[in-house]
Amino acid sequence: MLYPLSYRSRKVNLQDFTVIWQLINTLKTFYEHKISFSSQRVWSAKLLFSTPNALRTKKLLLNRFHRTVVSAIILSLMRDVKVGRLTIGPKSPLVLLCGPCVIEGEEFTLQTASFLKDLFDKLGLGLVFKASYDKANRSSVHGFRGVGIDEGLRIMEKVKNEFDVPVVTDIHTVEEAKMAAEVIDILQIPAFLSRQTDLIVAAAQTGRVVEVKKGQFMAPWDMEQVVHKVSSQNNDNLLLVDRGTTFGYNNLVSDFRSIPIMQKLGYPVGFDATHSVQLPGGNGTSSGGQREFIPYLAKAALAVGANFLFMEAHPNPQEAKSDKASQIPFSELPSLLMQLKRLYEHVQEEIEMHVSA
Repeated sequence: MLYPLSYRSRKVNLQDFTVIWQLINTLKTFYEHKISFSSQRVWSAKLLFSTPNALRTKKLLLNRFHRTVVSAIILSLMRDVKVGRLTIGPKSPLVLLCGPCVIEGEEFTLQTASFLKDLFDKLGLGLVFKASYDKANRSSVHGFRGVGIDEGLRIMEKVKNEFDVPVVTDIHTVEEAKMAAEVIDILQIPAFLSRQTDLIVAAAQTGRVVEVKKGQFMAPWDMEQVVHKVSSQNNDNLLLVDRGTTFGYNNLVSDFRSIPIMQKLGYPVGFDATHSVQLPGGNGTSSGGQREFIPYLAKAALAVGANFLFMEAHPNPQEAKSDKASQIPFSELPSLLMQLKRLYEHVQEEIEMHVSA
């Protein structure tokens, strides 16, 4: 479901929607006229809509048509984002940003990338390999951080070249943006840093694709200011991601209205299916998680219309050095990915069918 183009009196700064809105109402009127006075089966049509229940059915049909046209216009205005040979956006094949939470060493990372590359190629899915060289947002000072930026970028470059896949990692400072951009295809801004202007601007200035995760503390419409920060640097290579919203202490909730709301900003919107099941700080010195809900949230996001997914995976999450409670094990990936692919393709077919009808 999409919502009015002005949400809570906040205007979406895409283009002048006046003409578009007039077009929607014109099409809606035509559709209503067609239902009521079709030259074929006129008597049946009048009878069909002559009862109170039928009138409610007619209203629902018209509202659905109205939302479908709005959806089509939103998608037609959305930019495609190129990442290597992959395209993220409407009508493009499903792409996942997938990999372990953190680089645990060169051999581990290469083996992980090899497994994922083979699996994604077999299933016909797009893969952007994800791993972090530094996990700066640890609950405890004793938590594993990673291998550091120099060693991490060296390993990620090896993954990129050896397996011919684009790579994504998170950055935390202005200085890291320039260094990472020499290797990394997508610079990820962590949710906790999604309001840091200098960091976002520095990432945008590199010309690389910038992926910004909506802060757990932010409303989806507030991401419009993030969009302005990136576009102000003449960079339209932007991805937005929802990863849950703070719900009391040590808990998150996924409000799937965030996806269509942020899509109105004109850029592809993805869903982080693994960090959304976190219980932040829930274990005292580390975050907990409920990985059993990953498949449900991932499917729900695609059903709502998410343009891509973010998902952390590990050969054996119980032995992971970071986020062990919220990574999906490799053994569960093949079945889940096949389900996600079918669902994504079905949703895209439905959208295309309504648009061309």
